[in-house]
Amino acid sequence: MRGQIDAFTYDALPARVVMGAGKCNEAAAEAARMGCTRPFVVTTRDQAALGEEIANLFDRTSDSRFAEAAMHTPWGVTQRALGAAQRSGADCVIAIGGGSSTGLSKAIALRTKLPQIVLPTTYAGSEMTPIIGETRDEQKHTQRTLEVLPEVVIYDGELTLSLPVALSVASGLNAIAHAVEALYAADANPVTSLMAEEGIAALAESLPRIVQSPRSVEARRLAQYGAWLCETCLGAVGMGLHHKICHVLGGTFDLAHAQTHAVMIPHVVAYNAHAASSAMTRIARALGARHAWTGLYELGVELDAPRSLRALGMPEAGIDRAMELIMKNTCSNPRAPDVRALGHMPRQALEGLPPEPMD
Repeated sequence: MRGQIDAFTYDALPARVVMGAGKCNEAAAEAARMGCTRPFVVTTRDQAALGEEIANLFDRTSDSRFAEAAMHTPWGVTQRALGAAQRSGADCVIAIGGGSSTGLSKAIALRTKLPQIVLPTTYAGSEMTPIIGETRDEQKHTQRTLEVLPEVVIYDGELTLSLPVALSVASGLNAIAHAVEALYAADANPVTSLMAEEGIAALAESLPRIVQSPRSVEARRLAQYGAWLCETCLGAVGMGLHHKICHVLGGTFDLAHAQTHAVMIPHVVAYNAHAASSAMTRIARALGARHAWTGLYELGVELDAPRSLRALGMPEAGIDRAMELIMKNTCSNPRAPDVRALGHMPRQALEGLPPEPMD
């Protein structure tokens, strides 16, 4: 029998999820379900050809494309995209790619109210959240609003086959970080906790298989399933210190988003270890590890994932500035931010050293 269930609140987000091989070809049909025929297709430069393929599903006289999406959603790019979207007369936005494309799509939707369809090509997961992070004046600002939640998400594992192994690993670890923080979130609930543990386990199983066989459709499909679960958690509950740290590091020092998450998550879990024992048990169980923090670090080692902030371009001289920004606004976290311990953590991560639980 189950033990006592504590009182909880769970808000299901109003998004339609379509999952399966070849489902990307249903983008026009999904747009038509919403009464839309004139998409504004958003990609990065690297995904421009894929954007062209999706645009070909529509009447070629009614689509427009913008292939300048960039990491951390810089305001200058958003301004150019907004102008192009408004000139095109689009009635929806279709984002194809990872967090950069989805972030730009959300920024457009926030200001135009256009509905969104997202076709993810990574495991980043922004598509399942009502969260947007935008960078202005070298600082990343985040807000949560249903106005940026995509109406439709199409998960087609075949779209991830060309994702390089290194990016697949970093993106998958980024997704795991979302589930980890969901397990000790202040508003955690039984539904998201089940999703989080299953999502971590699915990615811990699939990512090593992707490293060994990058073209395995089954491994890619399992990773996408795990990422969807992790990102649903991200959209449903609040995130904590880990996300605050990564947003500061990424927005201030222009560090790669997914790779920064991959480096930091074992260290933040070690920081929270004694304040979130139940979450640690579930994380360790999902990883098949003795401890959550060592399991996450060792998974990164197995996958040859980034482990050093220095290798990502983080200057040692910037740590004090980062700590100042991290401490400026409090965030929900099992363990209250402590300046001494927080100062130690990024220095460990700077050199890629194993995480250490701190009293």
